[in-house]
Amino acid sequence: MSDQPNKAKKAKKAKKAKRPKRTGWRRLIPTWRIVLGTCVIGVLLLVGGFFLGYSLVHIPAANALATKESNVYLYADGGVIARDGEVNRESVTLARISKDAQHAVLAAEDRDFYTESAIDPMAMIRAGWNTATGKGKQSGSTITQQYVKNYYLAQDQTITRKVKEFFISIKLDREKSKSEILEGYLNTSFFGRGAYGIQAAAHAYYGVDAKDLTAAQGAYLASLLNAPSQYDVVAHPENKPAAESRWNYVLDGMADQGWLTETERAAAKFPTPRQTTVSTSMSGQRGYIVNIVKNHLVQNDIVSEEELDRGGYRITTTLQKGKQDAFVKAVDDKLMSKLDKKERKVDTYVRAGGASVDTRTGKVVAMYNGIDYVKQYTPNATRRDFQVGSAFKPFVFASAVANRSRTQDGRLIKPGTVYDGTSERPVQGWSGGRYAPENEDHRDYGDVTVSEATDKSINAVYAQMAVDVGSDKVMQTAIDLGLSPNTPELTPSPSIALGVATASPLDMAEAYATLANHGKHSTYTLLEKVLKDGKHEVDLPQRREEQAVSREAADTTTSVLRSVVQKGTATAALAAGRPAAGKTGTAEEDTAAWFAGYTPELSTVVAVMGQDPKTAAHKPLYGAMGLPRINGGGAPAEIWGQYTRNALEGEPVTDFSLRIQSGANVTESPSASASDEPGTGDESGSDDPTGDADTDTPGRTGDGSTPPGSTGGDDTRDPSAGGPTSGGATSEPGPTGGGDDSANGDDTTEDDEGDWTDPDGDGSEEGDTGTIAGIPFPPRRQ
Repeated sequence: MSDQPNKAKKAKKAKKAKRPKRTGWRRLIPTWRIVLGTCVIGVLLLVGGFFLGYSLVHIPAANALATKESNVYLYADGGVIARDGEVNRESVTLARISKDAQHAVLAAEDRDFYTESAIDPMAMIRAGWNTATGKGKQSGSTITQQYVKNYYLAQDQTITRKVKEFFISIKLDREKSKSEILEGYLNTSFFGRGAYGIQAAAHAYYGVDAKDLTAAQGAYLASLLNAPSQYDVVAHPENKPAAESRWNYVLDGMADQGWLTETERAAAKFPTPRQTTVSTSMSGQRGYIVNIVKNHLVQNDIVSEEELDRGGYRITTTLQKGKQDAFVKAVDDKLMSKLDKKERKVDTYVRAGGASVDTRTGKVVAMYNGIDYVKQYTPNATRRDFQVGSAFKPFVFASAVANRSRTQDGRLIKPGTVYDGTSERPVQGWSGGRYAPENEDHRDYGDVTVSEATDKSINAVYAQMAVDVGSDKVMQTAIDLGLSPNTPELTPSPSIALGVATASPLDMAEAYATLANHGKHSTYTLLEKVLKDGKHEVDLPQRREEQAVSREAADTTTSVLRSVVQKGTATAALAAGRPAAGKTGTAEEDTAAWFAGYTPELSTVVAVMGQDPKTAAHKPLYGAMGLPRINGGGAPAEIWGQYTRNALEGEPVTDFSLRIQSGANVTESPSASASDEPGTGDESGSDDPTGDADTDTPGRTGDGSTPPGSTGGDDTRDPSAGGPTSGGATSEPGPTGGGDDSANGDDTTEDDEGDWTDPDGDGSEEGDTGTIAGIPFPPRRQ
């Protein structure tokens, strides 16, 4: 009996010592021992890795910016345009940098610089997460890390560089004071305009020493650190709102940190920087080209701004020296040589810009940006701050044909469609309030065809057409043809037809090239080849071509624009000696005059602009060149004619091969039963495929005044000066062209019934066309 209790105890101990096996889902959960062991090992590895990295990574010698290579920019044939890469920097002590400028940089880049550690792990994790999740590349670097990257390391975005930056920053923070690090950062940062360091930047933008920078000036320079090239409001006036927003952010930060009083913050005004002063190696067109090509590389994510700054690139552009020289000479001969800046103050306002694009490839072959990059910094070929005026009207008509739009009383819009050309006639079918644009010189035209309205640039007709089509559709067509969706003032309203949008000459040349290329759009390019260090070829975006509008729409628009050159407002363009199509345009208050035109080979746009050289304000050009006004049919068309003739010298003359809208030039007036009251069309236009759209239900004209922003129309010639005022779109060849399409490589054939087929299989519409270039139109009823 006495052994029995002992046996029970032993059995209990044995049972307690043996753990039951984990089964089912419990086997997947680690025990607390495993978790604890993993954490301990992980911490030990991290600590060990940190100390290993800290001991292995040393602070290197400064990278030698003085030995960096230049970038070489070449014409398409290999001729040198320019070399850049000159380092503009003057290091100064922190005592020679104004406190306002120091605080501005801290407010922009690192407000807790003096109290934080050398690295900010949370900011790095946040930046990495935002970049990985598609919110854009973001920096989680402190000023110390940025200084290490600028001064000791390269700009490449690699794991190795980031690891080195991490450890060097920690060591540097232990070895140098915050003030020394800030001083080094301010002397190595890039501010644009070739300026390294805040002293060089202060001179480049404001012509003062860094010690004399005000809070407002310092805030602007600090803003540039975020996007040096894009925030230069002199080079890119269209980006001023973004630059001002960043500037306000910096000043607000200074005020939040107590570095500015509320009174000082409220009194701050945006300090517009001065025109740049640059090396004469960038004089003439060279500096403009270099900066435009740089922007093209950066904006298309081909090469980053930091990588370009490091140098070593050999960049072959699409620009052709012969055509580039021809453009400069044409502007000098037809415009600049006729200015008298001593006798006429208005002549000091005259600026010119232009771009020329190969219609088939989208390659930019020539640009004109200004008289001299050293004297006038803003690139006029790419600026987007002048209204294009009536040069926009072809986009309205192209949209009408592409969308098979109809008038308020149901007639299909064609070159022969009759509209009321009475000046200040209220637009019908627009629900946004009364809109009654005036024609040039308040001239009334009565009933006119679309072709005549284009020849004479009649605002009343085109404002109504924009509503008939739908101004939203017009806007989309303009974008499809080549205008940027971000074009200022490109908004859906009747005034879109009058060209209130402020596209650049290069934008317009791209869009007109699409019309010349039968509606096929190729995004323009400035690059043939880019080599790094002479051997590594940089990948360029593949050329993409798409049918932006139907061939019928593009070719019918071309047929109408040929008439503008032959007997409309642009007869000066006949000097090209080739079949040509185009449109003149005038900005509101005559601050700019345009001619946009093309041959089968080249699309070229020329703009003459008025700008005060001191204030940069837009100025009217009344009296310039000793003329009452400069209009699109004057100097711009004359420049275009001379340039095109010389640029294409030696190349065979070819005529347009057009496949146009069926019954394009048949005059179609409103039916006798049509009501004089507004129809049922709304902002989106009418598109009745049955053609049974005749109604007399009145629409709304609304109340109110004419919306602001409408242009004053376009230059209109007296019939005696501009040729016949009757007649629709014509297909007669230009002064040197012939009428036989077969001789010009025409790809369009005629069958026995008179319909046109498409042997080349380009996807254009068949059966809806009635004639081609070289075949006279039937006479139009008057």
